[in-house]
Amino acid sequence: MSAEQALSQTIEDMVDDRRGILAADESTPTIKKRFDAINLESTEETRRAYRQLLLTAPGLGEYICGVILFEETLGQKTDDGRPMPEVAWAQKIVPGIKVDKGTGPLEGAKGDLITFGLDGLGDRLDGYRTQGARFAKWREVYPVTQHNPSLPGRLANAEMLARYAATCQAHGVVPIVEPEVLMDGDHDIDRCAVVTEHVLHAVFHALHIHGVVLEHMILKPNMVLPGKECRRAEPEEVAGATLKILKRTVPAAVPSINFLSGGQGPEEATANLNAINQLRGNAPWQLSSSFGRALQQPVLEAWQGKPENVPAAQAALLKRARLNSLARQGAYDPSMEN
Repeated sequence: MSAEQALSQTIEDMVDDRRGILAADESTPTIKKRFDAINLESTEETRRAYRQLLLTAPGLGEYICGVILFEETLGQKTDDGRPMPEVAWAQKIVPGIKVDKGTGPLEGAKGDLITFGLDGLGDRLDGYRTQGARFAKWREVYPVTQHNPSLPGRLANAEMLARYAATCQAHGVVPIVEPEVLMDGDHDIDRCAVVTEHVLHAVFHALHIHGVVLEHMILKPNMVLPGKECRRAEPEEVAGATLKILKRTVPAAVPSINFLSGGQGPEEATANLNAINQLRGNAPWQLSSSFGRALQQPVLEAWQGKPENVPAAQAALLKRARLNSLARQGAYDPSMEN
């Protein structure tokens, strides 16, 4: 199969009108924070047991089309000896991999960040493909202040995303392009909208320059939201602001936009996704989810690291995945939470 055929097949397997992506790619420090909250030590074995719980949830493939894995998980096996990517694909959930190596300060652009990990990416992608990964994810983050993100910051981040995406496509791996305008801060929803518009313009300009085929990528942006220290916006307001910016910036050739949850609570993220799909009108893309914490928080609370709690934890995962599938179709109602 050629690289182009592989890309087309992966998009076909991942893009439909009801399923979303599960982000289970927390780095070792991040998963430790999640486990600390339930008083569980983060070890290779506890992380394996937790990711096994997620991927073996019966019926998950009805609501989830892809799973983003951390590098460690890609090489792990379930209790019965099956590789994790194989377990995912048994439910027609496409396995993917987070390939960036985290962020640091961007020199010459005070307050802006840059993501590392381009060195040797092509060789790494070939290795990940042999392990079963068919798509990848790279995240650039944009802190919001009066001065950030700066123009040099936006351009540098866009360049990294475009070079990553072009490398992925050359190796037959579908890139998820994730520019995240952070919720941290006291900025209002209008400021978030302005920043998100500037960020997405820069990203798609860079993708064009680097020859990235838009039909063979997935966009994973933030919703347009006020900062955490500002007020909370109603779903209809979030939906209107988000769709306005997407229509201004995202070409129709992109097959799917899968929103990140970015610090929203599980019910909040679902309600906002639902409002976006109710207001979508003739939007040319699928509008779906790629939630991490908003899918997993109730799972961790139910699990508590105890084997006897696995069925309850999986039930919590299936509930959130099902509700997000309904929200994805504009058919969710808060009364369904009960």
